[in-house]
Amino acid sequence: MEVYLAQPRGFCAGVVRAIEIVERALEKYGPPVYVRHEIVHNKYVVESLKAKGAIFVEDLSEVPPLAVTVFSAHGVARTVEEEAAARGLPVLNATCPLVTKVHNQGKRYMSKGRTLVLIGHAGHPEVEGTMGQVPGPVLLVQNVDDVAELTLPTDAPLAYITQTTLSVDDTKDIIAALQARFTDIQGPDIRDICYATQNRQSAVRDLSKLVDVILVVGAANSSNSNRLREIGTEVGVASYLIADGSELNPDWLKDAKAVGITAGASAPEVLVDDVIEALRRIGPVKVSVLPGREENIEFRLPAELTAG
Repeated sequence: MEVYLAQPRGFCAGVVRAIEIVERALEKYGPPVYVRHEIVHNKYVVESLKAKGAIFVEDLSEVPPLAVTVFSAHGVARTVEEEAAARGLPVLNATCPLVTKVHNQGKRYMSKGRTLVLIGHAGHPEVEGTMGQVPGPVLLVQNVDDVAELTLPTDAPLAYITQTTLSVDDTKDIIAALQARFTDIQGPDIRDICYATQNRQSAVRDLSKLVDVILVVGAANSSNSNRLREIGTEVGVASYLIADGSELNPDWLKDAKAVGITAGASAPEVLVDDVIEALRRIGPVKVSVLPGREENIEFRLPAELTAG
């Protein structure tokens, strides 16, 4: 069986940085280190950090006094930052720099008196963090229908920002609907959308031209992993989201001559290897990596972890 690996796949620079912040904090300060929310949406990553001494909490009230605390890659609301400061918690902020950039864009638009629209998924931690960072009401739109339901005058000064785990392709119809409906609207440059999300989606489209089945390695609660599976399905290739090799169903491969594998931005390469091993247990495989965009972006760690 031919197995093609999408390129790029798996960890993005923001995820690498977030995980490294937790690991370095454990080395520098010793366990336990408290992490608010899953550092990234992947059970394997979370469990491996737990084994090293990280404790994951959903609320800062669960963090003991003066314990080292890490904010996840998805970002947090200002109220969370203020609560940590009021309690004197030493905080390491693992928010992805691209998410921070969205927060700053939102604040800038609002400071100019614009009503702010956020394109994203309700309930996603990044969306909750972004809505809680901007000093004023934010209108959340999830689809084109939501745009039609906005109760604003067509000449209202408006601006939009987007959840980073949505690509240019995911947001273009919603942005077009906003631009068609409102006459005074601003938004970020298209280059400001998360490069990693776009690159992984483009790679899946390339992959889909060569294979009969696509396996997306990622967590069920990972927005970008789910989207990769949806794209495969949309272009007519049977696509499945699996956490690791144990979830591979041999029935999916019955008539498949070529299988494509990709991974969401929070899925480590070790899980891709696990899926390849599961395929090998079914029969012989030949693995090739597709040519794709090279990602050389690295984000700096907080100064507290790099000094001395």
